[in-house]
This record gives sequence, structure tokens and C-alpha cells, in this order.
Amino acid sequence: MAVQENIEQAIKELMVERLFLKVAPEQIGDEEALMEKYGLDSVNIFELVAGLEEVYGITFEDTDFQIDLFRNVRSISDYVRDKLRAQQ
Repeated sequence: MAVQENIEQAIKELMVERLFLKVAPEQIGDEEALMEKYGLDSVNIFELVAGLEEVYGITFEDTDFQIDLFRNVRSISDYVRDKLRAQQ
């Protein structure tokens, strides 16, 4: 499960860095509702996606931009992990 934890940590770090959140990455819970707790909107999601694409060399497809994908760190991490597996 270390890969999953590393992806989750990277997502949290990207959120703090790119979205200028005033919390430490370790304070963001894996299952916290991101839109409700941190006010993520479509611009924030686009910025987060750009960071994930850079870090992991993956591409988010237009059809993947569904609200459920971005509900929490765990759901985003699951998506990234699945994309990485598909590239192998």
C-alpha cells in the first residue's frame, strides 16, 4: 500500500502548493470532502490536474472530469494509481 500512500501524500502537497491552502499537507484527511472543506472549484481542480499530469506523466481524459473523482484525496489517488497501472 506504500504506492497509494505516496500518491496521497503527493496530492496533498500539490494541493497546498498549487492551491495556496493554509494548512500543512499532513492535516488534509484522505477522505475529507475537498470541495466542502477547502472550497475547491473547477479552476482549483484544473490546477491540481495539471500538477498530477506533470508529476506522474499521466493524462486526465475529458470524460474523467466528473465530480466524484475529485471528492477526496483517496478517490483522486485511486484514479492516478489506475492510470499508472494502465501505462505499464
